[in-house]
Amino acid sequence: MKTNFAMTCLVIGTLLGPVVALAAEDQDTDRSHPKAFVKDSAITTKIKAKLAAEHVTSLARIHVDTDEDGVVWLTGSARTKEAIDKAVAIARETERVKAVHSDVKIRMDD
Repeated sequence: MKTNFAMTCLVIGTLLGPVVALAAEDQDTDRSHPKAFVKDSAITTKIKAKLAAEHVTSLARIHVDTDEDGVVWLTGSARTKEAIDKAVAIARETERVKAVHSDVKIRMDD
């Protein structure tokens, strides 16, 4: 009984191991190079700090991500169109940002 269970676990682990490894590898392919990761995280941090300094509550629900080419992606929600426009303006004015893509939605219930 124990031998059958052990063999089953071994077979399942052998079959699923490569699938899990490939899925984990594909998640951050744009961050595979250390220099790119440092660059994008520095830009992201600058934008997040500027958003926090604005003290607009709905800006805290906006998520920022930056790829290795300096392209910023804004996602999440805000209460007004003005808050979304402010977040986009802050991102565009940040040093080394090449482009800004916003997928921020207006949500009044947050």
